[in-house]
Amino acid sequence: DVQNLQKPIVQATVDMFYEIQEVMLPTPQKAHYTFNLRDVSKVFQGILQIKMENCKSQTTMTRLWIHEIQRVFHDRLISDEDKVVFNTAVTDKIKRTFKSDMTYDELFVTGRPIIFGDFFKPGEENYAEFEGNMTLAGNILTSYLEDYNVSNSKKMNLVFFADAVNHVTRISRIMRQPRGNALLIGIAGSGKRSLTKLCAFISDYQFFQIELKNGYGRADFHENIKEQMLITGVEGNAVTWIFPDSQIVEESFVEDINNILNSGDIPNLWESDEKDKIVDEMRPVMKRLGKIGTRANCLQEFNLRIRDNLHIVLSFSPVGDAFRSRLRNFPSLINCTTIDWFNAWPESALQAVAEYFLKDLELE
Repeated sequence: DVQNLQKPIVQATVDMFYEIQEVMLPTPQKAHYTFNLRDVSKVFQGILQIKMENCKSQTTMTRLWIHEIQRVFHDRLISDEDKVVFNTAVTDKIKRTFKSDMTYDELFVTGRPIIFGDFFKPGEENYAEFEGNMTLAGNILTSYLEDYNVSNSKKMNLVFFADAVNHVTRISRIMRQPRGNALLIGIAGSGKRSLTKLCAFISDYQFFQIELKNGYGRADFHENIKEQMLITGVEGNAVTWIFPDSQIVEESFVEDINNILNSGDIPNLWESDEKDKIVDEMRPVMKRLGKIGTRANCLQEFNLRIRDNLHIVLSFSPVGDAFRSRLRNFPSLINCTTIDWFNAWPESALQAVAEYFLKDLELE
């Protein structure tokens, strides 16, 4: 049954890509509405995360396709009208290409939310559909948060309403993928940094954020980058690096990030003696991998490991012209990342936060 969906999945994805390109056009307010074939590859990269035992029916595979195409395209949409247009197009593909009778309301209004992840069963890191409700998902994330607070001196106090659960699953999905980089867009205080830190903890990744000090400049920035490259390239450890726009002291920082996202390297970053040291440290790694340890091979493998293990999470605010200007000047900020737009919290979220913080107060 699942194998019979091979052609429909490819056809529906390509059709959706062309429709989105034609309908969702970039404007000054929607400068990030640019789509290319990398987005198509991200859909299939997401689908291929699932294992056979977790996808035994056409219904599961269909819901997985909906989930992945939403994560790649839907999450960057900023207006309710655009989201309705997108979901209507998805429903049309489900009927015409997948030959399914699922309706719009069943998929996006009244039915069970479509959520896939690999952290809902602690100890079992298998990508699968979460079949519980949002309350249960929130309880699972709360248990992760309690573990985080036990092992870290800086405590986090988070409330997992439906929107927060959705953002955690999206960020976690991006970081679990090789070369998974995220662009989180939302105003300050919307929880981008805290949720990213929790996702890094859940994935057992190192969490990194530069510390600004007086006189911090490009040389300091390059030193920080080199440290993380050695951790990810030589040691092979996964690192989540969150980079908020408040830390852009010089615009050259964004250019460097753009280069890392695109190629995993910055031109003229390393001195020749530093490269020699990297080659020496990579030779035992190449031997373990069963590869020939020539200088060129060592440096190439070093770069590939950086691209796979260094997960850059950009945290930008859409307020002002700087955001749109950076997207135009540095295209890799969109092309090489998966976008997650943090909209204003709904009333249900505000209600949940208020109830959480006021529950222990005696109100007369």
